[in-house]
Amino acid sequence: MATADIYADLKRDHDKQREMLKQLAELKGDAKKRRTLFETFRLEVQSHAAAEEESLYATMLGNPELRDEARHSVAEHKEVDDLLGEMMDLDFASDEWESKFFHMRHRYEHHIDEEEEEMFPAADKELDAETEAKLAKVYEERKPEELKLAKANPPGGDERE
Repeated sequence: MATADIYADLKRDHDKQREMLKQLAELKGDAKKRRTLFETFRLEVQSHAAAEEESLYATMLGNPELRDEARHSVAEHKEVDDLLGEMMDLDFASDEWESKFFHMRHRYEHHIDEEEEEMFPAADKELDAETEAKLAKVYEERKPEELKLAKANPPGGDERE
C-alpha cells in the first residue's frame, strides 16, 4: 500500500471496534456496564462511519472503478446504524438485546473484514499516494466533528444529513 495513513487509520479503528465487540459479548447480566460500553461503541462506529464516508467513500463514489464497492459499504453502514438504533430501545439485560447484538456483531465484522480484504486494496490500486494522504487528513479532521454529531443524533434515524 501507499505510504498514506488512510487505510492504517481505518484499520486501527476497526481493531478498536473489534475489541469493544468482544468485550460486549463477554458481558453477561450487567445491564449498566453493557449500556455504558455499548454507548462508547456506538459513538465510535457512528463517528468512524461518517468520517469514512466523507473521506474515502466520497472519493470512491467519484471513481467508476470503485463506485459499486463504495455504494455497497454505505448500505452496510446504514444497516448497522439501524441495528444500533433498535438495540438502544431494548432492555440491555434481555435475551432479545443479546440476540440483536450477535446479529449486529456478525454484520459489522463482515463489513469491516470486507473493507480490509477487498475495498481498501481496490482503492489503493486506483488512488494515488497524494489523494490517499488528503483522504487521511480529511478523515482525521472529520472524525472528532462526527463524534460531536453522533452524541447529539442517535443511530437508526435519518436525522443526520
